[in-house]
Amino acid sequence: MAGGVRLPAPTIWQFGRGETTGCRVEVWPIARVAGLTVPLETRWLPVAHSLVYRMSWFGVRPQSTDRGVRQNGGRPVAEQYFLGTKTSERYPLWTRANVGEVFPDPVAMSSFDFAFCNADGIRMSELGWRDAYARIGAFTEDEFDPDNTVILGVFGGYAYLNASVMRIFGERAPGLSAAAIDAQFFGAQPGIPDYEPHPDDASPEAEARIGATFGWVLTTDGLPEVLADEEMVDALRADRPDFGAMGDVELLDWAEQILDGHFRHLFSQHLYVTSLATLPAGIVTEVCAALGRPQDALKLLAGLGDVASAAPSLVMWDLGRRVAAGDSLTETFDAGLDGLEGRLRALDDEGARGFLEAFDEFLYAYGCRGPNEWETSCPTWETEPNLALAAIDRMRLSPESADPFGRQAGMAAERERLGAEMVEMLVADPETQGQFGAALGSAGVFMPGRERTKTNCIKLVHEARMAYLEFGRRMVEKGVFPKVTSFAMVTFAEGRELLDDPTGWREVIEERQAVFDEVRELQEPFVVVGDPPPLSTWPRRDAIQVDSLGVGESIQGSPGCPGVSQGRARVILDSHDPTDLEPGDVLVAPLTDPSWTPLFVPAAGVVVDVGAPLSHAIIVSRELGIPCVVSATDATKRIPDGALVEVNGETGVVTVLEA
Repeated sequence: MAGGVRLPAPTIWQFGRGETTGCRVEVWPIARVAGLTVPLETRWLPVAHSLVYRMSWFGVRPQSTDRGVRQNGGRPVAEQYFLGTKTSERYPLWTRANVGEVFPDPVAMSSFDFAFCNADGIRMSELGWRDAYARIGAFTEDEFDPDNTVILGVFGGYAYLNASVMRIFGERAPGLSAAAIDAQFFGAQPGIPDYEPHPDDASPEAEARIGATFGWVLTTDGLPEVLADEEMVDALRADRPDFGAMGDVELLDWAEQILDGHFRHLFSQHLYVTSLATLPAGIVTEVCAALGRPQDALKLLAGLGDVASAAPSLVMWDLGRRVAAGDSLTETFDAGLDGLEGRLRALDDEGARGFLEAFDEFLYAYGCRGPNEWETSCPTWETEPNLALAAIDRMRLSPESADPFGRQAGMAAERERLGAEMVEMLVADPETQGQFGAALGSAGVFMPGRERTKTNCIKLVHEARMAYLEFGRRMVEKGVFPKVTSFAMVTFAEGRELLDDPTGWREVIEERQAVFDEVRELQEPFVVVGDPPPLSTWPRRDAIQVDSLGVGESIQGSPGCPGVSQGRARVILDSHDPTDLEPGDVLVAPLTDPSWTPLFVPAAGVVVDVGAPLSHAIIVSRELGIPCVVSATDATKRIPDGALVEVNGETGVVTVLEA
């Protein structure tokens, strides 16, 4: 108590390498919260994880250092983010590859609380990934630290994926390797060290277990558990309660219960299927290379059909055709995106009513998708329909030749033709022929399965989002939150605390948000080996300078989807506003999640800074038949906006043809 006012405390503590039952907390003698001086104590925290740096767990923003000011053009930078995890001595290599598409921004407090770790210990994402590896047979539980995350980490606020663990899976898996895992999941990684075996990496027992699992992968013709999960999350949407009629605590309880009750399982399914998808992809790639036709591997993994993350684009195409065919709809879209949904709903002609009915069905089915969709505070097509309308606006301008249904059918036909041709080429080697044929069938199960398991996770997160948003609206009305999405800056436990006594919490939330916004402007290291560098050494994104490509110069990335195309480069950094992208342009983006997918349809080609064969951009582009290059490092900075470029999706080369 201070002046009779209850304050959230403790405010600042020192996390050391404590015992497994808790970490010793040493706090500064005095801290300030909401402008009031608060005495603090030294106490024990019942947490199963420990941090090795001072962090402002309850939002008091650390003072900037002189070094930080110098490193960032005179602008202060927080010494530490307000949450994080330890690194791992046994598994020292971490990367932003792949996970950067999932969490492009710093991790918010609410997501860290349910997905990474909290005072109760390791949480759902890490546990789900461990479950997946144990189910495959790649690891046993005693190989993982029971008290700290080792597969998913958060350093300086950013999520990192442990490449050491995934490489060990590759080394233990029959027919795979650390290099194969790097190629499938991470693509070209600047600065990543070569794999160095650890004495404990090899495990004949794990190899035998994985081999048995792989045998199933090559023989199963479906994933019924994944379909059952889909039915479960669809039922959650169909039975969504009236959040407006629920109490404040009820809203938090409901969101926490569905996340705690289902996310670990759904995420485990996602990583189980994702990891196993490497097997058919690897077999197809190796056989094609052995036959002297490496370029055909991509074509054999394209046009698979039933890819959940590509489905919204197909529906949006039809919606765009409706707009192009209707005078009133065209006129309304021509007036601009600002206030577009409201103007559409004010129309009263038959064509408009048909469009809105179809659009509402689209929002019901796919409203969970959007930019940074794993983060509950980020918008989706349901919460901000104009995001979807912006993509439809680009599609309506596209010629009929851009029809994704036709492209997909063409890719599927080519896949069937090539598959039959190459199976025939292997007739003298029945064993390889059988394995290759099995891999082709397995790819048709596990590649779409990967995207379906991801979509199941996203649907669950979205239902929690809708409850959170109602809670956020109420807290704004009460003056506790500065904005509706401020729920992202508190844990579930803190949400209940502020309901008991909101005093001081608005200031705490604003301080955390300020640190979040500050750190979001920094360029995180792509690779971390051992301990991450301090935040004060991270450069600002807008301070990084690279040389632009000149006419005739190229950038080398990784092949994504076969085909060669030309078009004007349009560097789009935010999928919220794609209005600069015209039909026939080449989309150049920093990364892609499902909010970007519809923009593939009007594009002549896609170039992405990051990515790998099992990343979202490649899987979707192969379904839609769009030439694609990923892992084109710094493409968004090096390719001049408006330049005429050629995208070679088979070689991974992007060339500037004219300025």
